[in-house]
Amino acid sequence: MKENIPSNSIEDKKSVDKQLKIALAMELFEGGETFLFPGIRPESYTRIKTEEAEFPGYSTPIDELLKRFENEGLKVVLGKNPGTGNIFVLPAGSDDIENDSLFPKHLSTEGDIDERLLKLIGMA
Repeated sequence: MKENIPSNSIEDKKSVDKQLKIALAMELFEGGETFLFPGIRPESYTRIKTEEAEFPGYSTPIDELLKRFENEGLKVVLGKNPGTGNIFVLPAGSDDIENDSLFPKHLSTEGDIDERLLKLIGMA
């Protein structure tokens, strides 16, 4: 006998996961907290440097951006339409999503990282 498993259970889980990620990002954003910068994953750095070479001047150079993150710390921000799940990290002193942002998935998960930020990175 065939069990009746809802065909949209995978989609439902993805939707719930997305809503949880957005809720966590909202909490971090609305709290206005600044976090220590954990660095970025080596593969993310390599990919960003390659994109930077292909499209110079498109955004803040990654090496400059990393120095700012190290000096200022980071903050979590949401895109123009928070419900879409567009979540970014910026240097704490910046509001320029277009030029100064990274995605949480770019961040390293090693070292002493706030548990909530680590959870957000893992959800990305």
